[in-house]
Amino acid sequence: MATRGGATPLWQAIAAGLRTDISEGRYAPGDRLPTEADLSERFGVNRHTVRHALSRLVEEGLVRTRRGSGAFVTARPTEYPIGARVRFHRNVLAAGRTPDKRVLQIERRAATEAEARLLELPAGQEICVYHGLSLADGMPIALFESHFPLSRLPGLDIYLAEVTSVTEALRRAGVADYTRATTRLTAMAATAVQALHLHCREGDPVLYSTGINIDAQGRPVEYGMTWFAGERVTLTLDTRT
Repeated sequence: MATRGGATPLWQAIAAGLRTDISEGRYAPGDRLPTEADLSERFGVNRHTVRHALSRLVEEGLVRTRRGSGAFVTARPTEYPIGARVRFHRNVLAAGRTPDKRVLQIERRAATEAEARLLELPAGQEICVYHGLSLADGMPIALFESHFPLSRLPGLDIYLAEVTSVTEALRRAGVADYTRATTRLTAMAATAVQALHLHCREGDPVLYSTGINIDAQGRPVEYGMTWFAGERVTLTLDTRT
């Protein structure tokens, strides 16, 4: 497809422009987008190119189309603050969405050297690894893998199977409060497996976050890795929490 001198196909550039309009609130959930004719005139392209861009937004769950009525906004990217107290349920609720989690696997195994170092454990000590999917309004927004030291958190694997909230599972294991000690963010392309879980395409942008949470005594209680669907989440640094 022609790119008019650039590396980005025009339909992708149009999809990105409309995505920005939605994320910045120019179009709210339920609003009708301009007609294909109006968008063609705005971007200086034919209707086929506009239709291709809209189809991509439909795939992402941001837009729905109704025959004879046009295209309507279904959701804008979820605002997700990252601060000293990162709480998934609270963040999603604050964004006006309904949070949910889907457990993919909970396993007990020996920590690798890298995991033991990050959790400040003796090499080979048993950990709990929690694989799951985070959703907002039923749409996957993040794939995660969390590692917990079982020697400090006895029974945590059982609690995680009983409740969807990591905060509640940690409370049951004796951790009344925890804070984020470190966060590292990297942009990357979705693998085939990540794309399958996140309902996107292989190679789509994802935001890869790694972090360590500590208890009141400064001991690591969780080392987490999260892959956020880049087009459905806006990460913000919140230094107040």
